[in-house]
Amino acid sequence: MMESRIKRLATTLMDATTDKDPLVQEQIYNALCYLGESEPEEILNSCDEYLRQHDKLAYPHRVIILKAMETVVKNNIALLDKSTAKVVIFLASNEMTKSKEVIRDWQQAASNVLVAVGQRFINKVMEEVLTKFQPGILPHYFVMQTFANLSVSNVFGMVPFLNSILGTMLPMLGMAKQDHMKSVFCYALQHFSESIQEYLANLDKAPDPTVRKDTFSNEIFSAYEVLFNSWLQHREAKLRLAVVEAMGPMSYLMPSEKLEEQLPKLIPGILALYKKHTEAFYISKSLCQILEASVNIGSRSLDVQLDSLLGTLHPQICAPADPSVPLTVKNHTEVLRCFTVLACSFPDRVLAFLLPKLESSNERTRVGTLLIMRQIINSAPSQMEIKKPFILSSMKLPLQDCNNKVKRAVVQVISAMAHHGYLEQPGGEAMMEFLVRQCALPSDAPKKQPPDADDLTTDSVQSISVNTLFLLSTTVDRMNNVLWPYLLEFVTPIQFTNALTPLCKSLMFLAMKKQEEGENASLIRYDLNANLPTPYALTTRLLVVSSQPYVGDCRGTAALRLLNVLHYSVHPALDRLWSKQVPLLVEHIEENTEKSLSQKEWEEKLLLFLQETLAAVSDNTWICHFVTEMCRQLNSYNGFLLEKNFLYKCIGTTLGACASKDLVQKQLQELLETARYHEEAEREGLASCFGICAINHLEETLAKLEDFVRSDVFKKSVGLFSIFKDRSDNEVEKIKSTLILCYGYVAVYAPKELVLSRIEADILKNIFQYFNTKVLGIKVETKDLTLKLCLIRSICMIGQAIYNGVKCGDFIFSRKAELVAQMVEFIKAEPLEAMRTPVRQRAMITCTYLVILEPHLSDPDRTELIDTCLASVLALPPLEAVKERDENGGDALHKEMLYGDTISALKDLLKGLLQRNLTPHGLQDMFAHLGPWIKSNKEHERQRAVEVSAALLDFYLSKLNVSTVIPFYNLSVLIALFSPRCSDSLASVRQHAVDCVYCLLYIQLCYEGFARDHRDEMVEGLKALKKGLEEPDFTILFHTCNNIAMVIGKRVPPDQLMSLLLAMFEGLADPDKNCSRAATVMINSLLKERGGVLQEKVPDIMSIIHSKLEEVDEEHIRKAAQQTVYILASQHKSVVVSSLLSSALPFDSHTCTMWRSLATEPTLTSQILEQLLEKVNRDIPYKESKCFLLGSGSERIATPLPLAATCALYEIMSAPESGAAVLGLYPPLFVTLLLRVSCTVGVQLPKNLQSRERRSSSQSPAPRSLHPCSCAVETLKVMLARGGSEEVARAVGSAGGWELMASPERHHDGIAVLARAMARHAGPRLPLIVKNLIPTLSSVFDSQRITTTAFFAELLNSNVVNDLILLETMMDNMTGRQKDACMLVRMLALRGLGNIASGSPEKVRKHGAKLLASMVNGMDDKDDPHNLVALEAMSSLSKLLDHVEERDIQSMLLHIAIRIRPFFDSEQPDLRQSSIVLFGNLTKFSEGNCEVFFEQILNGLVTLLLHLQDPKPEVVKACKFALRMCGPNMGCEGLCDMFLNHLREDRSLHYGEFMNNVCKHLMQSYPEMLNRLILTNLFYFKSNWVDIRAAAPMFIGFLVLHVDEDHCQQVDLDQLISALNLLLKDPIPAVRVKVAETLGRLVRIL
Repeated sequence: MMESRIKRLATTLMDATTDKDPLVQEQIYNALCYLGESEPEEILNSCDEYLRQHDKLAYPHRVIILKAMETVVKNNIALLDKSTAKVVIFLASNEMTKSKEVIRDWQQAASNVLVAVGQRFINKVMEEVLTKFQPGILPHYFVMQTFANLSVSNVFGMVPFLNSILGTMLPMLGMAKQDHMKSVFCYALQHFSESIQEYLANLDKAPDPTVRKDTFSNEIFSAYEVLFNSWLQHREAKLRLAVVEAMGPMSYLMPSEKLEEQLPKLIPGILALYKKHTEAFYISKSLCQILEASVNIGSRSLDVQLDSLLGTLHPQICAPADPSVPLTVKNHTEVLRCFTVLACSFPDRVLAFLLPKLESSNERTRVGTLLIMRQIINSAPSQMEIKKPFILSSMKLPLQDCNNKVKRAVVQVISAMAHHGYLEQPGGEAMMEFLVRQCALPSDAPKKQPPDADDLTTDSVQSISVNTLFLLSTTVDRMNNVLWPYLLEFVTPIQFTNALTPLCKSLMFLAMKKQEEGENASLIRYDLNANLPTPYALTTRLLVVSSQPYVGDCRGTAALRLLNVLHYSVHPALDRLWSKQVPLLVEHIEENTEKSLSQKEWEEKLLLFLQETLAAVSDNTWICHFVTEMCRQLNSYNGFLLEKNFLYKCIGTTLGACASKDLVQKQLQELLETARYHEEAEREGLASCFGICAINHLEETLAKLEDFVRSDVFKKSVGLFSIFKDRSDNEVEKIKSTLILCYGYVAVYAPKELVLSRIEADILKNIFQYFNTKVLGIKVETKDLTLKLCLIRSICMIGQAIYNGVKCGDFIFSRKAELVAQMVEFIKAEPLEAMRTPVRQRAMITCTYLVILEPHLSDPDRTELIDTCLASVLALPPLEAVKERDENGGDALHKEMLYGDTISALKDLLKGLLQRNLTPHGLQDMFAHLGPWIKSNKEHERQRAVEVSAALLDFYLSKLNVSTVIPFYNLSVLIALFSPRCSDSLASVRQHAVDCVYCLLYIQLCYEGFARDHRDEMVEGLKALKKGLEEPDFTILFHTCNNIAMVIGKRVPPDQLMSLLLAMFEGLADPDKNCSRAATVMINSLLKERGGVLQEKVPDIMSIIHSKLEEVDEEHIRKAAQQTVYILASQHKSVVVSSLLSSALPFDSHTCTMWRSLATEPTLTSQILEQLLEKVNRDIPYKESKCFLLGSGSERIATPLPLAATCALYEIMSAPESGAAVLGLYPPLFVTLLLRVSCTVGVQLPKNLQSRERRSSSQSPAPRSLHPCSCAVETLKVMLARGGSEEVARAVGSAGGWELMASPERHHDGIAVLARAMARHAGPRLPLIVKNLIPTLSSVFDSQRITTTAFFAELLNSNVVNDLILLETMMDNMTGRQKDACMLVRMLALRGLGNIASGSPEKVRKHGAKLLASMVNGMDDKDDPHNLVALEAMSSLSKLLDHVEERDIQSMLLHIAIRIRPFFDSEQPDLRQSSIVLFGNLTKFSEGNCEVFFEQILNGLVTLLLHLQDPKPEVVKACKFALRMCGPNMGCEGLCDMFLNHLREDRSLHYGEFMNNVCKHLMQSYPEMLNRLILTNLFYFKSNWVDIRAAAPMFIGFLVLHVDEDHCQQVDLDQLISALNLLLKDPIPAVRVKVAETLGRLVRIL
C-alpha cells in the first residue's frame, strides 16, 4: 500500500512536469529528489515506469525527471542494489539513444544519469552502452560523449575499457560524415588521452599497474592520422578546434618515433590554424602540449621548425590581451609557456630571434618582446645565466623609448632581472637609472579618458616604478650592494626631484640594513664611490625639500628620516641632536595636514634645527664648506620658487653662524651678483637672507649693500640694460626694489640696540636714494609697482623695528610726517574704479605703524590721512561687481581676500589715530569724517562705513578709562546717526548698527561713572535682538527696532531726549526706506514712553487716521500711523466701534486695522467680544434654499450677521493684546465657535457675497477666505492661540485636524483631534465647556449632535474627565445616544464608551456590566448594513476587556467568540483586524471555561496562522497579537515561547521557517489533531488571497514533515492528494511551487 502511494505521489509530481513555470519545474524536481532521499530505489523505479508508460511525453518534461534521477543516484549511489542500477542504466541508455537526431538537453540528461551510475557500476554501464557501440555501425553521438565523460569521472574504472573502445572506434572514424559526430570523436579522444595520462601518473594507486603508454600508442596514432590528415583540413571552424584540442593530449601518447616523424607536418599544420581562427587559446594550448611532448622525447625536428614557431608565436604576444575577454588572457599565458619550452631547449636561437626585435620602433612589437623576455628570464634562469651581458646590452634602445606601455614593460623586465642577478653585471646601473627616472616622472594633468582608451598614463608608469624600486630595496637581498650607496647619486640632481620620496624611503631602508650589519661609521665610502654627493650637498638638498613637506607624496618625512640615518656621515657631532630633534620634526608633519600646517611656523622650526646643527658642529671650516655648497645649489632651484626662498633663509642662517667675515662678504656679493631680480620670490628670499645674516653681521651687511650700488657690477648692469631701453628701466627698478627690501629686512632682524642709530642716517637715506631718480637734477618718482610696494614694505618694517625696539616716547622719528605724506600720495594715486594692487592696504599698514610713533601728526596731516584713506577704500565699487567683470575664479578669490585685508588695514589705521585722542571730541571728530559715508545712498559705501564704525566704537570702549564723571555730550547725535540703520536694507549694516548703539550706550554708562566691566541688563538685551535683524522681514525688524528704541528711551539722559527726537525726525528723509521706517518706529516707541506731553494732540490725530490710511501709499508710514493709533488708544478709552459691524463684507484692510486697534485694552475688548458672541448665537446659522435647477435638492446659505460677527471676532482676537479678554471668556467663546464650525460645514455664502469675495480676492494678493466654515475654523484657531492654548492649535494643525473639521465626511475625526488636544493641553477649561455642550446633545441639528458626541467620545479617552469628575455624566449621555436616529451618533457613542478603558480604566470595573451590554447590543445592531457599528463595538470591547470583572464577561464569552468568528475571513480588512484582536483579548478570560474556549482556539488557530500572510499589514499585526495571547492557553510551552519570541510587532517574520517550527510543536503536543488541521487548511485552498492559498499547502507539508508514524493513519491521504492535485493546476506559479513541495513531503505519512 505504501509503495503504491509513493508511486502515486511521484506520478502526481511527474504529471506536473508539464507546468511551464520554471520555478514550479524546479520545485517538482526538488520534490522528486526529496522523495528519492526517503525511498531512492522506489522512486527510481517509479521514474523508470513512468517514462516507459508515457512514451509520448515531450522531451523538456522528460529532462526534469531524468535530472531528478541523476541527483537521486549521485546522493544514494552507495545504497543502490544491482537490480535497480540495471533498471536505471537500461532506461537512461534507451532515453539517450531513442532519437537518432541529437536533442541535446534530453540526451545530455540521460547521459549524465549513466555517468552518475558509472561511479559505482562502471561494468554494468559499459555492458549496456557497449551494446550501442557495435563494430562497423556509427554510434549515437551521446554514446561517445558518455564514454568521454565516464573516462574523466572514473579514470581507474574506465581506462581498462579504452583499448577495446579505441579498437572498435578507429574504423568508425572514416565512417563519420557529419561534423557533430567528428567533433564528439575528437572530444572522446581528448578525454581518453587525458584519462590515460592521469592513470599512468598514478600507477601506484591503479587497479592494474602493468598498463603502459605503448598499450594505447598505436591506436592513438591511427586516430591521429585521421584527425590530422583529414579532419583538420575541414572548412568548419568548430570541428578544427575540436581536432586541435584532441591532438594536444594525444601527442603525449603517440609512439616517439611516430611523433618525431610527424612533427615536420604537425607543427606547420597547427601554426597554420592561427590564420584561420581569431580565438587562438585552444590552438596555443594544444601547441604547448605538443612542444612539451616533443621535448620529452628529445626531438630533433624542432630545430628545423624553430624559426616558423617563433615567427608565428611572437605576434600572438604582441597583440594585447583584453582583460574583458578571459580567453585572450589565457592565450597569452599558453603562448608564454611555449616560449619557456623553446627557451629551455634553444636559448641561443630564441635570444637571437628576440633581441633584434627590441630595436623595433613598433610599440606592440617592443612591448610583446619585453613580455617574453621577462618570462624567459624568470622561467629559464639556468639557460640564461651566460646570456646576461647580451640581454643587458640589448636593452639600450628600449630604455630610450618614451612610450608609456614600453616603459611599463621595461620596468617589469628590470624587476625580473633584479631577482636573477642581472643588475649586478656591467650595464645594470643604466637599468637602475631608468627606473629612478620613471619614479621622477611628472604627474599627468587630469583629463577625461574615453571609455575604450587603453593608453597608460604617466601616473601609472610612475606608480609601478615606485613600487618596484621599493620592493627591490626591501625584499631582494642581493640588490643591497647594487643600490647602496649608488642611489645617493640621484638625491641631489634637480631632475630627480619627483623621485625623492621613494628614493629616500629606499635609501633609509638600505642604510638601516647596513647599520644592522655594523657599518655605521663607514656608511658612505667616498673613497670607493667618487660620484657620490658630499655630506654638505646631501644635507642642503634634504633640508631644502623638507620645507615643502607634503609635496611629492609627503617627501618631507622621507627626507628628514634619511637625513637622520645619515647623521654620522654628515658630521659625527650630530648624533645626539639629530636623533632627538628629527623625530620631533617628523611627528609635527604627521600630526598636521597640508591645510592645517602653518608654513611660517614650519620654516621657523627647520631654521632653528639648522641653527642648532651649526652650533653642534661648531667647526668654522665645515660651516664655510656648507654655506658654499648652499650657494652653489641656488641656481638648481630656479623652477622651485618656494624651495629657493627657503634656501636663501638657510644661507642667511648659515652665514650668521660663520666666523669668517671675508667669506660672509664674498658670499653676499656673489648673491647680489647672481640673483634673478625679476622674480618676486627671489627678491623676498634674498632680502630675508640679508636680514637674517644681519643678526650677527650688521656692519658687513650694510657695507655690502652700499658697496654693491657703487660697484662696477651694478653700474655694468645698468649700462647693459640701457641698450634695451624698455627692459632697462624695468630691470633696474627690480634691482632697486630688492635693495630697498633688503634694508627693510635688515631693520627688522638686526639687533635693535645697533640698528636704531642707523635708520635715519644710513638706511632711510639709501632707500630714498634708490627710490627717487634724478633727471636734470629734478627728483622724479617712479611708477614701477614693484619698487613702490617694496618701499612701502620696507618703511613698514622700519616702523615696526622702531616700535618694537624702544619704549614709547624714547625715540623721536623726525622723518615720520614725510613718510606719512609719501604713503598718502601713494594712496591718492590708486584708481577709485577698481582695486588691482595691494598698494592701499600696504600703505595703510605702514601708516598704522608710523602714527603711533613720536611726534604727533599735525591736524591738517591727520585730516588729509583720514579723508584720503576713507575715500580710497569706501568708494571702491562693490566686490560683486568686480566678480561679474572678472570671470577667472582664482583671480576673483584673490580680489576678495585683497578687499578684506584692505578693510582690516583701514580699521587698524583709524584705531591707531583714535587712540591718540580717546575723548568724546576725538570720537566726534572721527565721525565727522565718517558721517557722510554712513548716510550714503550707495549700499556698499554704507556697509563699509558702518562696519568700520562698529570696529572703532568697540575699540573706543575697550580702551576707555574714565577717571572723572563727565558728560558724553554728543551721545544723542551719534545714537540718531546709527539707530535708524538698524533697519537698513543690508543685513550686515543692521547688525553693525546694533553693535554701534550697544557700544555708545556702554560708553555713556562709563562716562556716568560705571566700571567698564559693568553689565547693564537692558543694554545687553541689544545683543539678543541682533538675531531678529538677520532676515529683512518687516515684522521682525519692527519688533526689534521697537525694542532697541525702548532701550534707547530708557538709557538716554533727559536733557538729550528732545535733541534725539529732532534728530530722529530728520531720519524720516533717509534715502533708504528701511531706515526711514526705523525712524518712525523709534519715534513711536519714544512717544509711548513719554505720551503724556502730547495728550492735547490726540483728538486731532484720531480724526484723520482713517483718511490717512486710505491716502498714503507708503507702507512704513501706514505702519507708523497704526502704531500711533495703538499708543493713543491705550491712553484714551473713548473708542466707538458700533459702526464697524455694518462695514461691507469682506472687511477692507483699514477696517481690519481698526478692529485690531480696539484689542489693546482688556476691559473694552471683553465687552466687544460678549456683544459679538450674542450676535452669533442669537441668529440662525443658515437658511435652506431650494435648488430648482437641481430638482428636489436644497443648499444651505449662511446668514450674514453671524458671519460678520465671526469675522470681527477673528480680527479682534488676532491682535496679541486681546489675550487677557479671550482668557476671561474662554468657555463661551470655545463652545460658540465649535458649534459655529459644526453648523457651517457644507454651508455656502450668499450670492451677493460670493461675487464680492471674488472681486476682493482679485484685488488682494492673499485674502482671508470668507467661506463660512473656513472663517469659523480660522476664528476658532485664533481664539485658542490667543486664549493661551497655542499647544492645542498646534497639535490639531500637525495632526491635520483643521482640514478634517471642514470635511463633511471626516468632520467627526477632526473634532476628535481637537478634543484630544484639549484634554492634553487645556484640561482645566473642560468642566465649563462640557457643561455648556451637554444641552446640544438634544439639538435639532444632526451636525451639532455629531460634533458634541464626537467631542465627548474623545474626551472619554483621557483620564482628565475622571480627574474633573465628569465621567459619570458623560457616560450616561453616551449611553443615552445608543438609540439616536443618526447611525454616526450611535457609532461615536460606542467609541466613547470604549474609550473609557484607556481614559479611566479604574472605572470600567464598576460599570462593566453596563458597558459590556452596550457593546453586545452594538454588535447586534440591525440598522448597520456595512457593519460599521459592529466594527466599533468589537474595537471598543477589545479595549474594555482588560479592565472588566471576569464574572461580567464569563456569561457572554462563548457568545462573543462565536459571533465574531465569521469576521476572521471578512473581505473588509478592518473587520478582520478588529475581530482577530478581540479574539486575542477574549483568551484572557478562558480559564474558567478552559475546555470550551480551548476548542474555539483550535477552531481559529489555522485561520490565524494563515492570515499571517494576509495582504494587509494591520491584519498581520492583529494575528501576531492574537497568537501571542492564545499561546499560554494551548498547553505547549515550546509553542507559547515561539509565539512570544517570533511574533513580536517589531520583528520581521520568516514565515516558512516559523511555520516549520510551529508544525513541529503542534505534532509533538497534539498529534491527534493532524487530520482536523489538514481539513481546515483544505478549506483555504479556495481562498481569494494568493499568499494564503500558497500558505495552506505549505502548512500541510510541514505538518506531515513532523508527525510521528503512529498518527499517520488518521489522514485521508486520497482526499489530500486529490486536493493537492487539483491545486497543482492553480493559475499562480507561487501556489503551484508550494503544492509541489508538499507533495514531496507526503512520503513521510505513506
